[in-house]
Amino acid sequence: MFPRNLLQRNLFTKFHLDKKPYFVASLSAEIIPQPIHIKLHFMNAIWKTTLKQQQKKQRNRRLLLFSLLFLLAGVGYFLLPTHQSNKPELALTTLPEQTKEINPPSTAPKKKPEPIFTRAITAGDTLSSIMDSLKISQNTMYQILAADESLLALDVLRPGNQLTFTLDEETRQLMTMELFIHRGKQIIYQRSDADNFRYQEIILPGVWEKQLLNGEIHGSFFQSALAIGLSEQEVANIADLFKSRLNFSREIRAGDRFQVVRTQQLVEGEFTGQSQILGVQIFCHHSQHDAFLFEDGHYYDHNGDSLARAFLRYPHKGHFRISSSFNPARRHPVTGRIAPHKGVDFAMPTGTKILATGDGIVTRVKSHPFAGKYIEIQHGVQYTTRYLHLSRISVKRGQRIKRGELIARSGNTGRSTGPHLHYELHIKNRAVDPITAKIPMAASIPKSKRQMFKKQVAELIAVMNPPQHHQVSQYTQETKRNNPENLVDKPTI
Repeated sequence: MFPRNLLQRNLFTKFHLDKKPYFVASLSAEIIPQPIHIKLHFMNAIWKTTLKQQQKKQRNRRLLLFSLLFLLAGVGYFLLPTHQSNKPELALTTLPEQTKEINPPSTAPKKKPEPIFTRAITAGDTLSSIMDSLKISQNTMYQILAADESLLALDVLRPGNQLTFTLDEETRQLMTMELFIHRGKQIIYQRSDADNFRYQEIILPGVWEKQLLNGEIHGSFFQSALAIGLSEQEVANIADLFKSRLNFSREIRAGDRFQVVRTQQLVEGEFTGQSQILGVQIFCHHSQHDAFLFEDGHYYDHNGDSLARAFLRYPHKGHFRISSSFNPARRHPVTGRIAPHKGVDFAMPTGTKILATGDGIVTRVKSHPFAGKYIEIQHGVQYTTRYLHLSRISVKRGQRIKRGELIARSGNTGRSTGPHLHYELHIKNRAVDPITAKIPMAASIPKSKRQMFKKQVAELIAVMNPPQHHQVSQYTQETKRNNPENLVDKPTI
């Protein structure tokens, strides 16, 4: 359109409008020839028109945009509900009242959690599960178990027992735990410092009252004894007394009679659940059997002959050094605290044979964090033995064992300073020195005490006032004639 030589000489100035290039001549008309000047004038007129059109379009767009915004604002204003204009007034008058009713200011102090908890023991409960439910730490539980090592009262919690926990109101730390066993016995575990507890055993003697029970065999001895008010444990004890002299399934028949004198403990007029059999007489159709409790804790027949075998003094064969004697005020070798030592420690290699010191029934086979593996055996009514820190146990709970029978092997389990056997003897639920305690070592009453025993037996027989033997025999013969099926052997215990 323009001569190339003019463009090369920069005779035109280039500028942009709406991103389109425009050229304006920068030379005077005197330089540019006339034909070219007319052509440039015409093109500039076209460019001016185009520029005005673009500016007009921009003004129209802005005007349209402002019009739309104004229209939307007006429509929005008229579409709002009319009561909105009163909303500030409602907020000032009603909203505070509603807020006051919904959230009234609380001036009462926060109630602190109760510091005392009581739990009645039910079947399946353990100390660990109870403490977990109360959010008491396992470390605290082990502190109490350490204090209970010499008692082992917490190892077997029975339905009817009760635990009471007292916590510090500020720190929620356990301060006291009470174990209620029965009205005549409870144990209190008291915190002595940040890491230890001590215990106090409370035993109330109460009053022991005698009671006579008469029974007649109908079905089995077990069922007949329960029917007159004896407990299952009492019936089991009676059966154990006569196990070597009387076959309950063959020799006892329907119509035979029996009598029991027992004494029961009452504390403040309430029965504690503790009882003791003083004397038993069983009148069979062709024989009579009896058993009477003497002061040594064993039972004898009316002639003074023992119904149980004598005890062994030591629970092992051979000689082993006593490393720690029975001492109610011993200082514990591990903790350094004063703690009762309720047994005798025999230093012996791990694996040494441990023997039962008397006939009895295994009542516990346990593993304790401090006592280690241990066994408890009940010998008759008044005697109990314990064997602690074992490596291997050869008996099961409920098993009947004989004097001198192998029950376990010694070890070093639990909290121990070395391989040894800890042996305990309890008489009437109290720990005694097993080396010096008076235990039945003979098969009959000593001659020096025969008269005392005979007097005691006479007093019990007077209480029983048993039926004459010929009356029993006559009753049995009549029963045999009238009801021969009653003589069929029946299992009992």
